[in-house]
Amino acid sequence: MTHETLAALVLFAFVSSITPGPNNLMLMASGANFGFWRSVPHMLGIGLGFTFMIVMVGAGLMRLFDAFPASYTALKTGSVVYLLWLAWKIAHAAPVAEGDAKGQPMRFLQAAAFQWVNPKAWAMALTAVSAYAPGQTGAAILVTAAIFGAINLPAVSSWTILGQQMARFLTNPRRLRLFNRTMAGLLLLSLFPVVTAG
Repeated sequence: MTHETLAALVLFAFVSSITPGPNNLMLMASGANFGFWRSVPHMLGIGLGFTFMIVMVGAGLMRLFDAFPASYTALKTGSVVYLLWLAWKIAHAAPVAEGDAKGQPMRFLQAAAFQWVNPKAWAMALTAVSAYAPGQTGAAILVTAAIFGAINLPAVSSWTILGQQMARFLTNPRRLRLFNRTMAGLLLLSLFPVVTAG
């Protein structure tokens, strides 16, 4: 991997990780509803789950989609349905004080598994492997995954911190409900490119 390719990969990893998407919107909602520390398993699940996803895409999943285009369509459909369900859950989440034990942040394994139905994660992983892992050799794929792992976790964590800071203004259950519904709406908007893509 040349220095130019490495620099481009770092920039792509940062921009794609820090910009809004399902992971970041859900982490902002988690930070606002549960705080930073209770959201740590969610953040780690995203960071490590996505890193593993890049390795798996590089190990052959891209070729599977090329050989069986219907598998990608099925994945896209499943992703949209799952994100619609998540948006509904966020929109109807009760404040933690009201929900008591019902209010739970996403767990590590749930967040890691979510990467496999996250359209933005798929777009990032497929682009990372096809554009920045020269020859798609094992070493290039591992370097690509490691760079994403190092950049992705701090980038997505910033959204949890933003949500936690916003929690100071969301002490009123009505405002928190409005915030959650806004996050759910933004999550639905993030599906627009997926649904309209050919």
